[in-house]
Amino acid sequence: MKRALLSVSDKTGLVDFAKRLVENDYELISTGGTLKTLQDADIPAKSITEITHFPEILDGRVKTLHPAVHAALLAKRENADHMATLKELDITPIDLVAVNLYPFKETVSNPNATYDQAIENIDIGGPSMIRSAAKNAKDVLVLVDPADYAAVLTAISENQITDDLRRTLQAKAFRHTAAYDALIASYLSKTAFPEKLTLTYEKDFDLRYGENPHQKAAVYANPIPTPYSILQAKILHGKKLSYNNIKDADAALRTILEFNRKPTVVTLKHMNPAGIGQADTIEKAWDKAFAADDISIFGGIVVANREIDLATATKMHAIFLEIIIAPSFTPEAFDMLAKKKNLRLLSLPIADQLPKEIEVTSVLGGAVAQEMDDVVEEEADLEVVSEKQPTAEQISALIFAQKAVKHVKSNAILVATDGQTLGIGAGQPNRIDSVKIAIAHAETKPDFANAVLASDAFFPMDDSVSFAASKGISAIVEPGGSIKDKNSIAMANKLGVVLVFSHRRHFRH
Repeated sequence: MKRALLSVSDKTGLVDFAKRLVENDYELISTGGTLKTLQDADIPAKSITEITHFPEILDGRVKTLHPAVHAALLAKRENADHMATLKELDITPIDLVAVNLYPFKETVSNPNATYDQAIENIDIGGPSMIRSAAKNAKDVLVLVDPADYAAVLTAISENQITDDLRRTLQAKAFRHTAAYDALIASYLSKTAFPEKLTLTYEKDFDLRYGENPHQKAAVYANPIPTPYSILQAKILHGKKLSYNNIKDADAALRTILEFNRKPTVVTLKHMNPAGIGQADTIEKAWDKAFAADDISIFGGIVVANREIDLATATKMHAIFLEIIIAPSFTPEAFDMLAKKKNLRLLSLPIADQLPKEIEVTSVLGGAVAQEMDDVVEEEADLEVVSEKQPTAEQISALIFAQKAVKHVKSNAILVATDGQTLGIGAGQPNRIDSVKIAIAHAETKPDFANAVLASDAFFPMDDSVSFAASKGISAIVEPGGSIKDKNSIAMANKLGVVLVFSHRRHFRH
C-alpha cells in the first residue's frame, strides 16, 4: 500500500480525489481542516500526529516540520542506504503529496487586513513539504493544483505514471512556491527598487498570437488585481482582446486620466493618441477627437470618461472601430453599437489617478524598472521665458497640450487648442521632423490660427521655434534644459512667440 499526504487550503475536489486514492490502495495522511473534511466524508485517514508521534504545537505553526515527514518524502527509493535508514527509524515512505498553501493572497487582497493577519497567513510547513516532494519527484508525485487531480488519478489507475508527468508536476510545484514567496516579498518590501526584484503573475488566458501572427503569446495579471487595468475591464460585447488591443487600450487608459475634470474622448492607434477631444458633453468631446484625426482613428481604440449615450454611439457606429471603453453605455447606445459583431465594448470605471505601481519593462537579459510618470503640470509649474506674455486662453491650451504630449512616443510634438488636439508628431529620430509632421496635420484644421505647440523634451536648436512660428504657432511649451535654451528664447523674442518652460521632461519610449 502506498501513502498520500493531503493538506490543502483549497479543498476543491478534495473528497472525490481522496476517495479515488483509497480505491487505488493509497493510505491517507492528513492535517487540521483537511483531516476533518475527510473524516466528515467517512474517508479513512490518519492524523499527521500518528506519523510524527509529536503533537501540533504553537497554534499549528509546527505540525509537519518533522523528520518522519520529510525523510519519508526525500528518501531515494533506489538508494539502499536511504531505504535502510527509513527501516531503521520505522519511517514509511510517502508517495504522493497534495498540498496548497495558506491563503496569503486572499488575506492581503482585503484592504483592511492587518500586518499580523498577513504574517499568520504565511505558510511554512506547506512550502517545505512541496519542495521536499518536488525535489524527489522521481519517487513522489506532488500536486499543488486541484486541476491536476483528474490527470494524476488516470495515470495512477492505468499504471501510466510517466517521467514526463512527474517533471511537469515538479516544475509546477516550484512555480507555485516561487510565486507564493514573491507575493510575500512584495507585500513586505519597503523599497520600490529592492536588491532582488521578485515578480509574480498569474496566467489569465492564451492569446491567438502576439504582435504578429507568427508569435505565440499569453496574458498574465497581477495576483492581486489592479483595479484600473485593462485586464479588469468587463467585456460587454465582442471577442477577447488581442495582444495589440491590450497594449493600445492600456495606453489609452493612461492618457485619459490626464483629463478627468471634463467629458473627454481619446482615440488611439499604435500606442499613440490619434485625437483627444474635451467638451461639455461626451458627444461634443467625440466630435473634437474625431475631427482631430479622422483618418488614423480607422480601426482604432476609443476611450471615454463619461457614459456613452445614443447620440455619441450613433456617430461611433458610422466608422470602423476595434474597441470602445467607457464607464458605462446607455441601453440604447449599447444596442446601437452591439449591432457590429466584432466591435468590442468594454466597461471600466475611470480612476482619478494611476495606481502607484513600478513599471517593469523587459530587455534582452534583464529588465528596467521605474516609477510611473504620473506628474501633471498646472499653471503654477510653468515659467514664461519669452518677452511676450501668454493670454489666459493660451495658458489653458498649453496646459492641455502638455498633458497630452506626455503620452506620445518620443520625440513627441503636439499641436492643440484648448480641448482639442490638431496634430501629433511621434517617434521621429530628430525633433524638427516631429514638429513638421505635427504642424502638417494641424494646419489643415479650422482652429489652427489659435493653436499652441507642446514638446516632450527641450529643443536642442532654435530651428523648431523658427519653423513653428513661420507656420503661425503663437505659443510653445517645452521643458527647457538645453545648453542652447538662450538661442530658442532669442528666436521666440525675435518672432514674437510666447515660449514657456515646464522644467519637466516627459519622454515616452
